[in-house]
Amino acid sequence: MIANNDQNKQLPNEIKSAFKDLKILKHLRTAGITKSFGFTCAYLFQLVFCLIFENKNWFRMLESKKSSDVPEKDTVYRFLNQSTFNWRCFLLSLTACVIAKVSKLTRQDRPKVFILDDSSYDRNRSKHVELMARCFDHASQRMRFYKGFRMLTLGWSDGATFMPVDFSLLSSKKSQINGISEKVDKRSSGYKRRKEALQTAPEQIPDMLKRAMNAGIDASYVLMDSWFTQQPLIKTITEQGLDVIGMVKKLKQRYLVDDKRVSLDQLYRLAKPSDGKKGILRSIHTTQANGVPIKVVFVRNRNKKSDWLAILSTDCTLSDQEIIRIYGMRWDIEVFFKTTKSLLKLQKEFQSRSYDALISHTTIVFTRYIVLSWQNRCNADDRTLGGMFYELCDEINELDWAVALQQLIELLEDTLKHTNKRIQKLIKSQLQQWITGLPNYIKVYLPISACES
Repeated sequence: MIANNDQNKQLPNEIKSAFKDLKILKHLRTAGITKSFGFTCAYLFQLVFCLIFENKNWFRMLESKKSSDVPEKDTVYRFLNQSTFNWRCFLLSLTACVIAKVSKLTRQDRPKVFILDDSSYDRNRSKHVELMARCFDHASQRMRFYKGFRMLTLGWSDGATFMPVDFSLLSSKKSQINGISEKVDKRSSGYKRRKEALQTAPEQIPDMLKRAMNAGIDASYVLMDSWFTQQPLIKTITEQGLDVIGMVKKLKQRYLVDDKRVSLDQLYRLAKPSDGKKGILRSIHTTQANGVPIKVVFVRNRNKKSDWLAILSTDCTLSDQEIIRIYGMRWDIEVFFKTTKSLLKLQKEFQSRSYDALISHTTIVFTRYIVLSWQNRCNADDRTLGGMFYELCDEINELDWAVALQQLIELLEDTLKHTNKRIQKLIKSQLQQWITGLPNYIKVYLPISACES
């Protein structure tokens, strides 16, 4: 941390070039995140961004010996609590810029996808957080309820790099614990996001996709798990010019075969068995009850061999194997969730009661992931102009990344305790590949052997 308002001295050397390449401070200004006096928004943004390197949350930082080198507590909280800052515009602008750079390194015929999923955003020890609700964690084997929000996230992937595009911290009208603060200006971006928080995920998803496409982000498919593959939402997405690939639940939804309405179980019995395709049991072309043509592929459930799982695609021209291969890209967002929570301090650095602070800090955490993923791609892809990027290690005496990165493996074990063992293995495997792609000057400080064991 530094004791002055010089943004050029704020960043560690090893990520300064990434900030410059991605024009992060320019995107801040474009989104209207500026101040007319006092510490600049660029300085305060970088201060919070770099907090992870200190291995402390904001409260501990203010109690440490470095407290004299940072602004007063209220200065940072006023920055995070500002409802007029358009953090969504900043994230969309930054992500679109990075994706444009990444897309130049990718073949035009390679599938690019949007990925939709949600994850728990816990505030179990809080009482007065704005819009906090009692939420159900459908991803946990314990089937638990928690206090906090559902973090609905839209991401983009080309199969090699994942980028967060948009998010919403969802509350609930029915199980809401606290309401919207009456002090918020109803004309502000912050108030609009508060109103969105009371919508359901299916109501928000079409607008998320529309904003992403309007920002110039290109994708052909939307990947979703079984919690989102409801027929009305699928129809809405296809009307936006995107195809859907997603897991299907055995619900009351009906499919049309020869003008007859059949259930998913009946559809399985009508499907033609596949010939010699390992793990693929059957597939069938059909139509949803609302008229959307789809192809459903049935695969063996590895957890229960007598059972099967169904994956649908609204692109009926894809082969069975291609549908499964593209759907496999959905796991990128699971690795993203684990990384932001275990490594990048989502939910942990600040304990503000303001909904604006939750939005701003989550956006900054997502920015950390974007910068790290860009470094990963620069290191892994010989076609980038950042071939000398990781050689900056010659100039670095103390690597701030190392302190935070060394905690990843330990914390990941605790995070995954209550997850299915096969899913644990898959996420760990993909995380190991992600770590392998990091620049050498970061990777050398990681306990790689612990991750491999």
